[in-house]
Amino acid sequence: MVSLGNDWDSILADEFQKDYYLQLRKFLKMEYSTRRIFPDMYDIFNALRYTAPESVKVVILGQDPYHGMGQAHGLCFSVKRGVKPPPSLQNIFKEIHDELHIAPPAHGELTSWAKQGVLLLNTVLTVIEGIPNSHKGRGWEKFTDRVIAHVNSFDRPIVYLLWGANARSKKALITNPRHLVLESPHPSPLSACSGFFGNGHFLSANRFLEKNGLLPIDWSLPN
Repeated sequence: MVSLGNDWDSILADEFQKDYYLQLRKFLKMEYSTRRIFPDMYDIFNALRYTAPESVKVVILGQDPYHGMGQAHGLCFSVKRGVKPPPSLQNIFKEIHDELHIAPPAHGELTSWAKQGVLLLNTVLTVIEGIPNSHKGRGWEKFTDRVIAHVNSFDRPIVYLLWGANARSKKALITNPRHLVLESPHPSPLSACSGFFGNGHFLSANRFLEKNGLLPIDWSLPN
């Protein structure tokens, strides 16, 4: 039984009872008992736990969790304190610095963003150690598509930051004209210089929120 501690529990109650999710749950039970899976099973839904439905202002979509020891903790692009920020996250911090003149932080834990209303959602929520995309196609995409569709239905303006092909493929789910969709290449070192750097997304997101009477996101991180 999943308990998220906020209104996601009622929004997703039916989803957790659907056949595909019950099959996914059965698969994950076997995976966690026989392999090293990330994140810890108690951290899988942290994106939803930390960012209640009524709090969502910005959505950042990742692909699947980091697959190295001690990195993933249920928020896309985020790593636990004490873990060196991976290259994509370092590039995110570089872009924030260039746009907003915020110095790169000493750690890569993005919990403070989540608590301000940034939904840091991977489209696949678990992974086998050392094997990226290893839980692709097992049912997570269907679940997270439903989350994206629910957020799309919210009446207030929301910003979507879609970086890379995987995230941009979800644009079809975002049909509400009240929302702002910003797209660019992924912050990975393989593509950051092809349009992620200089995309202006963090500044644009805050300007959109302020224009609509909402508090902007503080993209700095507490030490």
